[in-house]
Amino acid sequence: MEAKVTWQGNLTFEGTADSGYKVPLGTEPEVGGNNDGFKPMELLLTGLAGCTAMDVISILKKKKQDVTDFEVKAHADRASEQPRVFTHIMIEYIVTGHHVDPVAVDRAIELSESKYCPAQAMLKKAVTIEHKATILEATE
Repeated sequence: MEAKVTWQGNLTFEGTADSGYKVPLGTEPEVGGNNDGFKPMELLLTGLAGCTAMDVISILKKKKQDVTDFEVKAHADRASEQPRVFTHIMIEYIVTGHHVDPVAVDRAIELSESKYCPAQAMLKKAVTIEHKATILEATE
């Protein structure tokens, strides 16, 4: 796997990887940026959320759960001093569907954490990661 960022001026970059997609990276004006893209740490946290989300929804589909909406939020606390690393991460899974089995949701999250998600496997070596699941009954 390879990735690169190309400088666009100030603290604006364009990121690309093997997939060929592009993502803008930037930062706040007070540190020299233009507020015109993901901050690198936001992108890292988004990658974690996306990695586990893909695992969990795939597992729930295999378990024949009737999921109508699914969202994963990753909340991170950061150190106040440089290099401002993550100090705690809470991953929140919000599953909406018809009669979704809480045991199936918990098992899908556990499998993502312990077996499938490489982003979680790497980050949990450096930071505490907790999980929270909320299951909502679909109204339609």
